Amino acid sequence: MTAMTVTVLGATGLTGAAVVKGLLARDEVASVVTPVRRATDRQHPKLIQREVDFDRLDDHADLFQADVIVCCLGTTIRKAGSQQAFRHVDYDYPLKAAELGRSRGTRAFVLMSAIASSSSSTVFYNRVKGELEDSIGGLGYPFLSIYRPSLLLGDRREHRTAEALGMKAMPLVNRALIGPLERFRGIDAETVARAMVNEVCGLTSATDGEGLVRIHEYPDIVALAR
Repeated sequence: MTAMTVTVLGATGLTGAAVVKGLLARDEVASVVTPVRRATDRQHPKLIQREVDFDRLDDHADLFQADVIVCCLGTTIRKAGSQQAFRHVDYDYPLKAAELGRSRGTRAFVLMSAIASSSSSTVFYNRVKGELEDSIGGLGYPFLSIYRPSLLLGDRREHRTAEALGMKAMPLVNRALIGPLERFRGIDAETVARAMVNEVCGLTSATDGEGLVRIHEYPDIVALAR
C-alpha cells in the first residue's frame, strides 16, 4: 500500500491521541483525519481535524473515505450516565463510522474493543463490545483487526476512580497473571497505540483478501508494539 489516509475515531482519548501521534510520524501515512467533537490545538501538515456532530455522521461521510479507519472511541457507563447512553457512544457511533467507511470503499478497519468481549456475555459492557465486533464483522471489510486489551494504563485527562485504583495495583497483579491469565494483564495505552500504528503501516496485500479478521490480546499486542 502506498502512503495512506487514515481516519482515527476517539483521537482525543488516551489511546487514540497516541495513535494519531504515531501515525503522523510515519512515512507510510500521507494524512490523518480526526473527526472530533471539539478541535484541539494539535497542528501538523498531515493532520486534518474536523469538528463533527457524532449524531449526524452522515453529514460528514467524506471523512470516512480512507484507506484505514482506526476506532478508539469509547466511554464508561458512569461517564455516559446510563447503559443506553453508553451503548450509543460505544456501539452506535463506531458502527455508523464503519458503515460509512465500507460504503465508500475503505478496506481496513482497526477496532479497540475489550478483553472478554462477547455478544453472549451476561456482563453488559462486554456484551456491547462483543455485539459491535460482530456487527462490524458483518460489513465485509477485507481486513478487520480487533484489539482486546484489559485495563489500559496511562495518564487520563479525566479521573476514573476505579481505574486509578486498578492502575496502582496492576504492577503486582500483572506478575500473578501468567499462562492463560496473561491476557488479563493491564497494558500501557502507548503500547496498544504502537501496536496499532505498526499494524496499520504494515498493511499491504492483507487488504487484497476477503474477510481477514485478526484478534489481538495482551501477548500479541506487546509483540506487535515492538
